[in-house]
Amino acid sequence: MQFMIPKDRKLKKVNWEVPERLIDLVEAYSEYINYSESEVIEYYLNFIQEDEDFRAWALKKRNNKKLLKLLEIDDAEETMVE
Repeated sequence: MQFMIPKDRKLKKVNWEVPERLIDLVEAYSEYINYSESEVIEYYLNFIQEDEDFRAWALKKRNNKKLLKLLEIDDAEETMVE
C-alpha cells in the first residue's frame, strides 16, 4: 500500500480585493479541474517566479535575502548581476 504524503504548506489568510469576475472564473475553473480554489491560485501565482524582469529587480533591491530565497536565486546568480 502506498501512503499519502501530506502537503507541506503553511497557509495564511489574506484580505485582498479581487474583481468578482476573476473570483467567478477561478471558482468555475477549480470546479472543472477538481482542485480547490486555493490550489488554482497557488499554481498560477507560482509563475511570477519566472518573470525575468522581476528577478532582475529583486537582485538589485537592498535587503533582499528573503525575496531571493523565495525566488530560489542562489549566490552564483546574485554575483552575475553585480
